[in-house]
Amino acid sequence: MKTYEYSASSALFQRAAKVIPCGVYGHFSPAPCVPIEQYPFFAARNKGARFWDVDGNEFIDYMCAYGPMVLGYMNPVVDAAYAKQMREADSASIASPRMVELAEYLVDLVPVADWAFFAKNGADVTNYAVMTARAATGRKKIVAINGGYHGTTPWMQAPGHHGVIEDDHKNMIRIPWNDAAALERAIDDNPGQIAAFIASPYHHPVFADSEMPVEGYWNRVQSLLRKHGIVLISDDVRCGFRLDMGGSNEYFGFKPDLICFCKAIGNGYPISALVGADALKNAAAKVFHTGSYWFSAGPMAAALANLKELKRLDGPRVMMEKGQKLLDGMVDIARNHGYTLKVSGAPSMPYLRITDDPSLMFHQRLCGECTRRGAFFTSHHNWFISTAHTDKDFKRTLDIFDDAFKALAEKPSEPTARAKKASAPKAPAKAKSAVKKRTVKK
Repeated sequence: MKTYEYSASSALFQRAAKVIPCGVYGHFSPAPCVPIEQYPFFAARNKGARFWDVDGNEFIDYMCAYGPMVLGYMNPVVDAAYAKQMREADSASIASPRMVELAEYLVDLVPVADWAFFAKNGADVTNYAVMTARAATGRKKIVAINGGYHGTTPWMQAPGHHGVIEDDHKNMIRIPWNDAAALERAIDDNPGQIAAFIASPYHHPVFADSEMPVEGYWNRVQSLLRKHGIVLISDDVRCGFRLDMGGSNEYFGFKPDLICFCKAIGNGYPISALVGADALKNAAAKVFHTGSYWFSAGPMAAALANLKELKRLDGPRVMMEKGQKLLDGMVDIARNHGYTLKVSGAPSMPYLRITDDPSLMFHQRLCGECTRRGAFFTSHHNWFISTAHTDKDFKRTLDIFDDAFKALAEKPSEPTARAKKASAPKAPAKAKSAVKKRTVKK
């Protein structure tokens, strides 16, 4: 199978490094892409579930722009709504009617929502949620999960990151995921001081398996928070509208006070939202939080069209089923080559890991080999499935996955590139069935 070269991408990166810190910064930077020579860094165009890099290489995209692409790139319904609005007005000196329409739609769509507020990034609304909780309770401290990610504002980042100081974390309390007893201890140790508990609906860190909530976890958490007047914030930035159109909390059966949305809300157009219960509306109104482009009407029109189209398609169910089909095939192929492929998280947003090599080096090389054959995989982060991925995409992907294993088996100098079937664990069958249990049935 043909493998790609990236001469134009490499040359462009060298230019970028001279004028941009890191060349490409943040989560799109080369740092997470290992082996680095197997990845492109600049895209020229995209369509559906695919993108083409500046060297003309075509990729089936399983990162979906790290989540924003949910209906497919260049979706005609969403793009038409955006284009129509842009012919009329985008940024203006007063607000757009689209803002009211989108807020009304979200209030109707999301059961816990009585109001909505719009911004641009996920961190914008996680910050606003925390500020609203503090305004409502008059308290300072926030409880969050070890390894949980809520953006890049200093209070959100792990201690030790450049530019983050000790004072940024003095009101943060970190506890383990799935440990309601730890939450109870934190509340007891800080009586009357905790404003909010913020967590994603299920735990999806990087470089680690995703973890679903254990039986009764959210009921226990919700009960503790209600008892002590603590605001429950659901950070649904990453998996919102990929598990349930009413918010991922509906999938898991709990009722947060505030929900943060971004990623899939606009199918790539820049917009985020905080929705909340009526009891917090006055507090939210008192908090000043705004931005230069937060009232842009084009992304609001796109988000409204995107949500309506997702609902019409029953998007979460479609993505769950599509993801399940791909994952079943990948688990089987890995087993045929003598490896255990562990799948965790929702099938619409899975995290994959080859378990036979704890160093992750084989898994990194495997993802790199797939990428330079045309299936864009990353090894450290969960992937994303869109409604635009097709059976043809999956067949091509499985062929690539199989060929990548064969290529690595032909490299005897790499000790983790070949595994003996006789010593392969029996886990893949269980992993496969465990994923099936998470398939949404409506």
